[in-house]
Amino acid sequence: MVPDLVILNGAVLTMDAENPRAEALSINGNIVVFAGSNDEAKAMCGASTRIIDAKGATVLPGIVESHMHLFAGALDLEQLNLFGVHGFDNLRDSIEHFAKANPGNGIIVANQADYVILSKDEPVTRHHLDRIIPDRPFMMYSPDHHTAWANTEALRQGGILGGKAVRVGNEVVMGLDGLANGELREGEAIDPVRALDKRGERPRLGLTTGGEPDSRPTPEEFEDDIALMKRGLAHCARHGITSIQNMDGNLYTLEVLSEIERRGELTARVKVPFHMKNFMPIEALEKASLMAERYNGDMLSSGMVKVFVDGVLDSWTAVMIDDYADRPGWKGEPLFTSEHFAQVATEADRRGLQIAVHAIGDGAVRIVLDGYEAARKANGARDSRHRIEHIEVLHPSDIPRFAELGVVASMQPPHPPGNHGLPLEPTISRIGQARWSHSYAWQTLRNAGVPLAFATDWPVSEIDPIRSIQSAMTRKRWSNDLPDQSQSLAQSLAAYTCDGAYAQFTEDRIGKIKAGMLADILVLSGNLETCDPALLHNNHPAFTICDGRVTYAG
Repeated sequence: MVPDLVILNGAVLTMDAENPRAEALSINGNIVVFAGSNDEAKAMCGASTRIIDAKGATVLPGIVESHMHLFAGALDLEQLNLFGVHGFDNLRDSIEHFAKANPGNGIIVANQADYVILSKDEPVTRHHLDRIIPDRPFMMYSPDHHTAWANTEALRQGGILGGKAVRVGNEVVMGLDGLANGELREGEAIDPVRALDKRGERPRLGLTTGGEPDSRPTPEEFEDDIALMKRGLAHCARHGITSIQNMDGNLYTLEVLSEIERRGELTARVKVPFHMKNFMPIEALEKASLMAERYNGDMLSSGMVKVFVDGVLDSWTAVMIDDYADRPGWKGEPLFTSEHFAQVATEADRRGLQIAVHAIGDGAVRIVLDGYEAARKANGARDSRHRIEHIEVLHPSDIPRFAELGVVASMQPPHPPGNHGLPLEPTISRIGQARWSHSYAWQTLRNAGVPLAFATDWPVSEIDPIRSIQSAMTRKRWSNDLPDQSQSLAQSLAAYTCDGAYAQFTEDRIGKIKAGMLADILVLSGNLETCDPALLHNNHPAFTICDGRVTYAG
């Protein structure tokens, strides 16, 4: 059999324990048919075989991004990015430049606004933003998208300048003048201003409400959403990503992706969950089963339930077991009570669905583990591979429960304070020194036998998995007496390939370069093993191959 595509002269890291290294590989159709020596691969070639010369660079299985927000991330590509912007003057210049390039009366939305974008001692208010852009609605999101800051015009048009009653875990922060001060914590507080962004309504539904568009999009709107989603997929392909575990979803997201697949233009495998919100009745999980039944292919699938149990540390909305170190008397309020989440977990598990839960504080992590334990007691043990997303603070007594319950830890190397260009404050003071040793505890969990899947949480963090791997390898301890949580290159690559595949039940099809596996391959521009870890970001994808098709050529 003459292969369609052969990659030669590579430093191939197969992630296959039986054949860990190779020089070359061959692909026929969408299947890897060989991984071995250059000479053997060359002997297979025919006149029609396409040959890629890796030139000694690292060749990997395609990147499995285990936690991202594809539709919302694609939307962010069109908006103002404030990553790395600090100080009032720089913030003013960035906003004014974007506003000039994007004239009109509509809302300007910005992303990646650091919690200490002005300074660690001066929180942003609407008054700061009014000095920059007083007459046009403006809102900027924190990197985690759990907090936003809006100017007075945006608050006024959103109808919340005088405040708003919201449910537990959400807050429109009020000023001493009796009006909203501009800071909006969590979705219900942000939604009235977010609704001003008509372009972003449908792409964010899977994240904000988990529901469907109020009315069927027109053919023109549907095509706009297809184009936006394809832009996000192209961004993924440029970064070597061949498999996406999306962490928000609804039927509409699947419909858009399904049409892209029907046209032969789907450039990554995408798993889309049903987003279970705390206001939904338990019967809503029937929709999750419907999504799982309707979408179950190798390129597009469902079968997962996504849940948020808490918020984030920097806005004190993550749920802790003990009080926040810098806010005595406050532990945060869970979006799901222990009883409510256990009910959801038990029913989702009974339906054979995988569950993935955003839990950042140690209190939220315990709620989720308790729920998974309740599901196991009610339904019996099975290979469920339920997951916890983020796990930024962990109580020591809960560590062994992960392995006991077969829970996957889905974690993000760009997230620890002091890592990946993030400031240490205010986060480490929120956590408190007594909890530092079990914060972002990658290696602690790994040593306890817990499978780790890595991701960036794009657009919360930049999408680049190589930069993320660099951050995993170069992470520094906050004090010398803390355990070292940094990862080796081999550990980081596994968490982005074969272990990521395990987290979504596809380890028999992707995540390794091995005869018979689906042909998802990443050819890099350099050799990761000979590169200084601090310079890993200088390597970039030369070729991305998904399902045997070249989806990006640098």
